[in-house]
Amino acid sequence: MIKQYDIAILGGGPGGYVAAIRASQLGFKTVVIDKDKLGGICLNWGCIPTKSLLKNAEIYDSLKNHGKDFGITAKELTFDFTKIIERSRRISDKITNNVELLVKKNKVDRIRGFGKLKSKNELEIFDESGKIIETIKSGKLIIATGARSKVVPSIPIDGKMIITSTEAMILPKQPKELIIIGAGAIGIEFAYFYSVLGTKVTVIEMMENILPVEDVEVSKTLAKSFKKRKIEILTGTSIEKAVIKGKKVEVTISVNGKKKILSADKVLNSIGVTGNVEEFGLEQVGVALCKDHIKVNKETYETNVAGIYAIGDVIGPPWLAHVASHEGIHCVEGIKGINNNPIDYNNIPGCTYCQPQVASVGYTEEKAIEAGYEIKIGRFPFMASGKAFAVGEREGFVKLIFGAKYGELLGAHIIGSEATELIAELVMARELEATGESIFRTIHAHPTLSESIMEAAAQAYGEAIHI
Repeated sequence: MIKQYDIAILGGGPGGYVAAIRASQLGFKTVVIDKDKLGGICLNWGCIPTKSLLKNAEIYDSLKNHGKDFGITAKELTFDFTKIIERSRRISDKITNNVELLVKKNKVDRIRGFGKLKSKNELEIFDESGKIIETIKSGKLIIATGARSKVVPSIPIDGKMIITSTEAMILPKQPKELIIIGAGAIGIEFAYFYSVLGTKVTVIEMMENILPVEDVEVSKTLAKSFKKRKIEILTGTSIEKAVIKGKKVEVTISVNGKKKILSADKVLNSIGVTGNVEEFGLEQVGVALCKDHIKVNKETYETNVAGIYAIGDVIGPPWLAHVASHEGIHCVEGIKGINNNPIDYNNIPGCTYCQPQVASVGYTEEKAIEAGYEIKIGRFPFMASGKAFAVGEREGFVKLIFGAKYGELLGAHIIGSEATELIAELVMARELEATGESIFRTIHAHPTLSESIMEAAAQAYGEAIHI
């Protein structure tokens, strides 16, 4: 017997499972289909387990290099690489199990298998052997199949010596040398993690700065911090090829037309991601693609085929879990006929969880000027923060960009301790159309790192007290 659903969701990542839960809350009979554990890349192989690894590195680094500042001496400080990896896997497993329970609690049907479109309203579900285990029909379909690491022929992934972020999280042995290709958030987080544990890390980036989407001032500050950690950073550098030779990988790079060969135990490919659009039968029903992702109406998330929607990484940038979740909610609420205000893609926080942390929202200084704004800029260094001094986290700064005419917050950029938590205030400020003056007139608790936001806003208007 073929089961009938109001909404079927293909893919159970942070876009898919959230959309499924919200759809059920709205009264839709809903099913979510995924061949793996719910949570997608984020909960299983990305956001959550990587933060576990990074916390391990942070604790080790603090004790090893800063313990004496706090009167703490740890003799013969060591770590167990295998247990660090095991901890991250335990955390991931626990959270994904909780998501399965959440889906069940919200009365969402869960099918474990690979879904493929037979028609616009019919899906066949296959098991690992390729056998059809179920067929379902649905009034609406939401595709949330996510993305995977982009692979190019010149950097052939073998999963052992030339790896992606997935393998980098579960290596059986810590590499002595690691070359990271690509200095976006993924590459930078792994650079921090492995370098703290003693791996010799080299980061190669084609653009002129690491974290190239961030404000240049922030990127350059992070690069200086990383160089102090003995991380070698090669920007403005292109990759010719990566070749496995014996127990090493040789990487041929080009800088200003000059070629050079580097070698390491492992090479991590983190040059970006590509949407999972193959083998789901999209071509069977005529769903339109744009390069490597599904083309949608960004107000409704409907594809060119009526009744078929797509959300999350499979529809292209920004490739962020929190964006996928909100797109899922917005999509099903739109199907229900409520909440038709489109997502503001210029007010989405971006975070990198290395140390010092990096977080931002809105325009960079360069982009604000390019957009034609006259701007005011306020900065406040954590060096001048009493709380930062007390907790031993004085690296970095808050940088706020305001429109000179109206005082609106155009962009916010933080590098330093807890930047990824602090950015939420500024996302909310932009959502509520706060001005620079309303930010620095708002009383912030003392002593806190968040006072630096207040001080940065005041500095833009010549009213800072502590700098």
